[in-house]
Amino acid sequence: MTKSQTSTTFEPLTTLTATVAAIPGPNVDTDQIIPARFLKKDRSLGYGQFLFHDARFDDAGNHKPHPLNTAKDQTPKVLVVDHNFGCGSSREGAVYALADYGIRAVVGTTFGDIFHNNCFKNGVLPVRLHTADHARLMRWTESLPTQTDITVDLMQCEVRWDKDCAKFEVDDFWRECLTKGLDELSLTLSHSQDIDTFESQYQTRFPWLVAHKV
Repeated sequence: MTKSQTSTTFEPLTTLTATVAAIPGPNVDTDQIIPARFLKKDRSLGYGQFLFHDARFDDAGNHKPHPLNTAKDQTPKVLVVDHNFGCGSSREGAVYALADYGIRAVVGTTFGDIFHNNCFKNGVLPVRLHTADHARLMRWTESLPTQTDITVDLMQCEVRWDKDCAKFEVDDFWRECLTKGLDELSLTLSHSQDIDTFESQYQTRFPWLVAHKV
């Protein structure tokens, strides 16, 4: 295994305090997050420019009223979204667009299953709050005259805003991936020495099994 195989794929995420933006409306699907026509674009140039493209820009490329059309120094890293965010097509490009734009956490109640898993694989934390907690948070974001900061604490599994706080749960495996800045493959490869030791011991203890392995 080479050193490059164990390199991080994104910045580690532990506790994030950053600008928040709210995306209203339930059932925002992956085609709204990134329209299909942009999936043919070169990913190396970044998909962030296509995030919510048709909701943010008109046919002439002019800005429409949208939570993400803000000043550059106020670019949000946390989105508060409504129910069933990321439903529809399984395209991973939707998460690429979020990650390339700079989004590190998406806070809602429910997500499309494949979208949910793709978030973890690309360094984006999908936070599922209880409905009552989410409703309070959404009301707060809607009442803001200007964008402000929110804290997403992966170590304590908390979302904190104003004087309020809500707990969430996250799988221990994905939590370790995010806090170490590793995708699932890189996390496995980071244990390569332990894996090699196990295989060596296994071959010593059960040589007849290894000899007959197909």
